[in-house]
Amino acid sequence: MAQSENRADYKIGVVGVGRMGANIARHLNDEGFDVTVVYDVASERAQELATELGASAAGELAKVTALADYIITVVTDDAAMQTIFAEDADDSLLENASGKVFINCATISPQVHVEVEQLAEKNGAESLEGCMASSITQAREGTLYLMCGGKKSTFDKVRSILDSMSVSLRYIGEAGQAAQVKALVNMVMNINTAGLAEGLGLGAALGLDLAMLQEVFAQTGANSRVLETDGEDMEARDHECYFSSAHASKDSGIALDLADAAGISLPLAQATKAQYDRMIELGLGDLDKSGVAELTFPGRGPEN
Repeated sequence: MAQSENRADYKIGVVGVGRMGANIARHLNDEGFDVTVVYDVASERAQELATELGASAAGELAKVTALADYIITVVTDDAAMQTIFAEDADDSLLENASGKVFINCATISPQVHVEVEQLAEKNGAESLEGCMASSITQAREGTLYLMCGGKKSTFDKVRSILDSMSVSLRYIGEAGQAAQVKALVNMVMNINTAGLAEGLGLGAALGLDLAMLQEVFAQTGANSRVLETDGEDMEARDHECYFSSAHASKDSGIALDLADAAGISLPLAQATKAQYDRMIELGLGDLDKSGVAELTFPGRGPEN
């Protein structure tokens, strides 16, 4: 398909234009898609982005559905997702949704993705989960790692949009399954992050050279993707937020709920969530997940 000739025919709405949603919108706009409307509960944020892109800033969810054929949602949690897809509410994306396609990119519970697909189908629409295993920079550059769940026919219908958003695209299976995989990805990532913070924190307490220690980690079984992305930030206390500690807590919680339902114990995931819960308690939930090092390095922490 000659995508460059057809992209302007895709009328796209984006609901939830925080840093991830806004950068997805910017990238799609740069790629020639018609980002026609944006919405956010923080209306000023939506208006600023709309002005930047030459789009409309919707004051109501139903207006997004009215103006766009493909609606990308990037909201915070299960409650927010259930609110925007509320069936009997005064304002909802489901209003006059027949023929529309929803691409839901937030990290939420798998069951909520299943519920949204059912509600969309009931109202004549389609729904696809597009779980992102990447961060803000990748959203802006269109280099996300996307895992998708839902009807294969829906995945194929929006393939041009997904290809533009991602550098690696994987169809996982039916609704809910991509969210399960995403929960496991983030659970393991969070465990790795907390483990790295403990390793570097102990290294600092022993007086070891942390640059040397990270080089050794990188060439041994201690290596990880997290070492590459967070190691230097932990040492330098540079916790500019790309994936917040609050989100790390939430996502570890989703994995633990899945484990409870499956009847298995995940003690490392539980311990990791406890660390990120502690950060929230200390008012550090807005720090990047690398900020867990503030709990492990000597001379840091709430008492210092």
